[in-house]
Order: sequence, then structure tokens, then C-alpha cells
Amino acid sequence: MDLQKKLTDKLLSQTFSADDRDAEARLETHRTTALAYARTENAVAVLSDMRTDTSYICYGGMAETLGLSRKDTVQNIGSIWEEKIFDRIHPDDLIEKHARELRFFHFLKKIPPEKRTDYYITSLIRMKDNAGKFHPVTHRMFYVDSTSDGSIWLALCLYSLSAGDKTEGGTIIDSSDGSCVAAGPQACSDLLSQREKEILRLIGEGRASKDISQLLHISINTVNRHRQNILARLRAANSVQAYQIAKELGLL
Repeated sequence: MDLQKKLTDKLLSQTFSADDRDAEARLETHRTTALAYARTENAVAVLSDMRTDTSYICYGGMAETLGLSRKDTVQNIGSIWEEKIFDRIHPDDLIEKHARELRFFHFLKKIPPEKRTDYYITSLIRMKDNAGKFHPVTHRMFYVDSTSDGSIWLALCLYSLSAGDKTEGGTIIDSSDGSCVAAGPQACSDLLSQREKEILRLIGEGRASKDISQLLHISINTVNRHRQNILARLRAANSVQAYQIAKELGLL
């Protein structure tokens, strides 16, 4: 999935300072927190470590309802992505989930590291049980710790069964005062310049660099420079993929 790959690149390509002397103690604290959420809310709690590309999954009572695992089971996996859980999420909701998390990442990168833990993103998704029946699930995501150089290090995802009956768009919430920020295009609206968006729209129409150059009255070298910037900023492998990612993020 293009969005998942882009988000993976953004998270794992950070610098991650290696001189955090209390990192192990902090990691253990967050593991304990994940386990507490699973037990008190019957949730599935996933603590993901971007520095080592690993996750620590705690299964609460809802895991038995969906047939994911037995209650009070703990699992370590070698990835920041809980694919076993993703396989249960409705495909439409999974795409939106990744798009929201990518917006959230860009939103938090503009926030001072000491304030990032105040924010989380929440949405309603659908997850299926072993019989294929979909259940409404509240998904919340927190970036709970950063390394000393400001890189986002640990993320906590919580999945809890909900009484809702439909999917809802994600909202970023400041837990310190209860204020909300819609997790829409504004969270990463400045990721591309207006000229880059204009060029990307033309690429989406199937225009070649020569055509774009003539339409916008700029040199081919300028068009190609913009195309390279677009690929770099969206972490896309090619222009078609960049167009798809930009559409998913609401940039076009």
C-alpha cells in the first residue's frame, strides 16, 4: 500500500539520537502503560518502536471477541505494522487510517517535542471477526515519546470495541485542554507548494514534462526539478504514485 510505504519511510528514516541514556527505562514504562490499557479497557494496545522497527502488542478482551488472540496475551513482532490486526480492518477504513496517521505525523513535526504527547488522533473504524462480521471499533493513536534529537520514537495505538455503527473522520485532540483539530488536508497542506500541486495535477492528466513546460511557460529543467521535489516530499517511487498519495492526503 502506497500510503503505508510512505508512512513507513517517514517514521523509520528519522535520525534517532543514540545518546538517550534512559531510553530502556522509558520504553519499559510505555510497555507497562500499553498493558494497563489492554487490561482496563479490554482493548488491543500496540506500542511501536520506530528506532528498532518492532512492536509490542497486548491483547485485551476484544481480541477474543474478534478471534485475534486470547485475552491477556502479549506478543512481540519485528515490524512497526501490526499486519495481523490490519487484515481485520475494512479496506476503505485502512486506507483512511494510514492517511490520517500521515497527516498526524506532519502535524506533530511542527509541534515542540515536549508538547507532542498532549495530542492524539481518534476515529471510528470497522474490524471483522472470524465469521467475517464487521464491528465498530474506536481507534486512538498517540506518539508517546521522542528521542533527544526530536525524532518521533514510540507510538501507541489503541483499538476498543465501540457502540458506533459507522466510520467517522479522524480528529486530532489536545488532551490538555480538550480542543480539537480536524485531521484533514490542513494538517499537511504545506507539504507541497502551489506550483508543485499544479504540476502534479497535470501529471495526473497524463501530461509529459514538455507539455507541462509549455502550458506553464517554464523550462523543462524547472518542471523536472519540481517533479523530483514532489517525489522526495511525498516519498513516492514515481509520479503516478505521487499523484495517488497526494489525492489520498487531500492535497489536490
